[in-house]
Amino acid sequence: MNLKSLLISSAASLAAVSGAHAADAIVAAEPEPLQYVRICDAYGAGYFFIPGTETCLKIGGQVRTEGEWYDAYSPTNKTGTLWHTRAELNVDTATDTEYGPLKTNMVLRWDWQEGNATSTKLLFANISLGGFTVGKLDSQYNLYAGYAGDVINDDVIYDGPYELNQITYNYDAGNGFTAVISLEDSNSSGSGASYGSSWWGDDKADHYAPDVVAGAGFKSGIWGVKVIGGYDSIVEEGAVKARVDADFGAFSAFLMGGWNTDGDKLNKYAGTNLDRSACPAGRPDLCGWGDWAVWGGVGVPINDKLKWNLQLAYTDSKIFAATTNVKWNPVKNLLIEPEISYTDWDSVDQDQWAGILRFQRSF
Repeated sequence: MNLKSLLISSAASLAAVSGAHAADAIVAAEPEPLQYVRICDAYGAGYFFIPGTETCLKIGGQVRTEGEWYDAYSPTNKTGTLWHTRAELNVDTATDTEYGPLKTNMVLRWDWQEGNATSTKLLFANISLGGFTVGKLDSQYNLYAGYAGDVINDDVIYDGPYELNQITYNYDAGNGFTAVISLEDSNSSGSGASYGSSWWGDDKADHYAPDVVAGAGFKSGIWGVKVIGGYDSIVEEGAVKARVDADFGAFSAFLMGGWNTDGDKLNKYAGTNLDRSACPAGRPDLCGWGDWAVWGGVGVPINDKLKWNLQLAYTDSKIFAATTNVKWNPVKNLLIEPEISYTDWDSVDQDQWAGILRFQRSF
């Protein structure tokens, strides 16, 4: 073999070895599959699957700021221009099971107003499955009945307790008939009193049994009727509310009446949200219903962005409350709401005008 042949053979061998090494160097691992967020519309708008799970998640909330003038709940509070700001974060989950959707609901709230008065609280936290709900929520005495009118100051005349732990079963027959039964524990309230205003409440040491709420209703066409009752296990008294709703298209209306089993006493279901100055000293019962209370109201949609509301209420203890507002949505999810309230307390011969201007962005 001559020198030329030897050089050519050596070069070919080196090229083969180099090519093999180069091919090994460029081998790459398979890329990980991308996981896109999947929409979960089985439980309503806004839900999406948590990646890698079959649980659906929805995040929402609101930011609200409002100016207040005077106080519809007090005849002596003449504070002008109190500004209040609030933020809320709502987190909901839902997972399909053999017993129906397994859901959770959580609402966190932050409040701030003039004078650096701040507060943070867990407003709601509950679990629901197969018609059962356990955890913190507003009392079914309010939630099932539908509260009162579409106004901010809807509970100047007390309509029931809020924010308490409960075990609740809701039944829906699917033909317009519904029912509810709930065991509720006002001892779980974070406030100084069990319910109502901070200057009155139950003796929590005597709370050996939960309170009981039960109700039923029927809706057909434009009409709906509900009856709900609550029993206060400490006072050993209670109250019943009956409500009729009607939606005529051009306007909607409601009428609700309440009966207290003992008009000389306050209880969780016929209590008060009013300031102590709204009744004579030593007579907290005159801040409540007496034997009965009645509420009524109308809502008139003027167009798809504007609605007018009115609510009137009166009690056997001669408290009269009237509130009217306009709800304006200039764009989607933005609310501007001016409201005026008037309250008259016969037992202390006092009355009060109050106003609110609210701005709220929901998401």
